[in-house]
Amino acid sequence: MELIDKVNTGFAETFSHAPDFIVQAPGRVNLIGEHTDYNDGFVLPCCIDYSALIAVSRRDDNQVKVVALDYEGQTDVFALDEPLVFIEDKMWANYIRGVVSELAKRGHSLSGCNIAVTGNVPQGAGLSSSAALEVGIAYAFNHLCSLNINNKDIALISQAAENNFVGCACGIMDQLISSCGEDKMALGIDCRSLELTGVHIPDGMTIMMINSNVKRGLVDSEYNVRREQCEEAAKHFNVSHLRDVSIALFESHKHELSPVVAKRAEHIVYENQRTLDAMQAFNSSNISQISSLMAASHESMKSLFEITTAEIDYLVEIIHEVLGSQGGVRMTGGGFGGCIVALVPDDLVASVTSVVEQKYQTFSGLKESIYISQPVKGVAVI
Repeated sequence: MELIDKVNTGFAETFSHAPDFIVQAPGRVNLIGEHTDYNDGFVLPCCIDYSALIAVSRRDDNQVKVVALDYEGQTDVFALDEPLVFIEDKMWANYIRGVVSELAKRGHSLSGCNIAVTGNVPQGAGLSSSAALEVGIAYAFNHLCSLNINNKDIALISQAAENNFVGCACGIMDQLISSCGEDKMALGIDCRSLELTGVHIPDGMTIMMINSNVKRGLVDSEYNVRREQCEEAAKHFNVSHLRDVSIALFESHKHELSPVVAKRAEHIVYENQRTLDAMQAFNSSNISQISSLMAASHESMKSLFEITTAEIDYLVEIIHEVLGSQGGVRMTGGGFGGCIVALVPDDLVASVTSVVEQKYQTFSGLKESIYISQPVKGVAVI
């Protein structure tokens, strides 16, 4: 409610009237399936109870006026009949401009509007604050202009905005889960077909996300290196993506790859299978199997894909000591810092919180940020 009050108040103070409607678009956390998305594989994210809020009212002209309430009231103004350009000193504005640009490319007729934006998705933590903003803006124009765009296309438009306008070669997972997420469910996503499979989160379990607050300095360059290594492996197997390499095929030919490329490919091939296995384990509430799969995923990211840090590994270790086989914990996101995700029995949330607060800062010199959520539904007008 505080966030709704903030966006309503900020909108009224800026534009001197109330908004016509408010869109809420959530961030996300990926439970398992890391770096599999750009390999055309499988991921298992859910929406989290942290969101971007976009308040909107129609204008009588073709101007779009935006205020960013979390950036000291910075504003952006542009006309719908002029070419949109990237703004170097207002990065937040480019996500909005990018979405408008992609909608226009597709021939949609857009109306001028006033927009106020706020949110509480942690930025720079790998919880998809940018995808939440993109999806929220696309959905807001869809609602305002009665464009009748379905939610999968909302996600594709939002991804295209990030790829083409912002310049980040992200996969589809973040936008798709923010757009299509279901209440109390995770979604298994086939990143090739975009087929969505609802996956139940077992009763009595809480999702905890703990930001190591390690600055993710290497993530862009190393992400590109990992992607190139995966492409090299796929080329060796004469397939377009590693998704098409079975475990049996990989094991019979991995000796033909260079040692480093073999390690990278091994992570992807087995991570895809782990994600499919996890979907079944979640649906059958097999917590001990979920625990094993998340542990194996983390070890693979650490030893084979080499994208964890000492701080991330330490968080996973101390939380696993509390959970044992009663829950799961692993790094989530691109790597080199950011967050861990844990599936925690409700009655152990306090214990996990306590051990992290007692030990992590002493070990790392950094203060963690802890976020707790249940899975929530995707983008909607509230």
